[in-house]
Amino acid sequence: MPESISPAPVPEIPSPGAPVIYREKLWPNVWIWIISAGVAGAGILVFAPISMTAGYTAAAVLFAIIAILLVLSTPSIVVTDDSLTVGRATIERRFVGAVEPFRKEEATAERGTRLNGLAYLCIRGWIDPVVKIQITDPSDQTPYWLTSSRHPDKLTAALARR
Repeated sequence: MPESISPAPVPEIPSPGAPVIYREKLWPNVWIWIISAGVAGAGILVFAPISMTAGYTAAAVLFAIIAILLVLSTPSIVVTDDSLTVGRATIERRFVGAVEPFRKEEATAERGTRLNGLAYLCIRGWIDPVVKIQITDPSDQTPYWLTSSRHPDKLTAALARR
């Protein structure tokens, strides 16, 4: 007879009135928007044999779809006195251990050869620096979170503040 499986505890969601210590949105860089415009512009080439109006319309619609998807998929990093939220994941601050910022070659190594397969990732390819956040919750198999950050020193300082 199979054992009953109890659901994992749901992390506490920060209360709406909790003071925010640090907030960052991982918005796409300018070159991502330029590439998006180029891909959308390909719609002109596809529909130009039908009519130029159809081509321009297709390009505008395609760019609007890409822009909406980019905006909706942009994750946030929010640090409050009680919790840390990175993308879709939230953890209580009491389970946050050591925090280390990495840049350039070190950041590449953290995202690559040094990466633990159990780590939670919130990585954006257009942002080079990363921050490694140790997780000390004994019931969580995740050893650390690795997140992109344009301001890794500010994020590290916010998490060091107790």
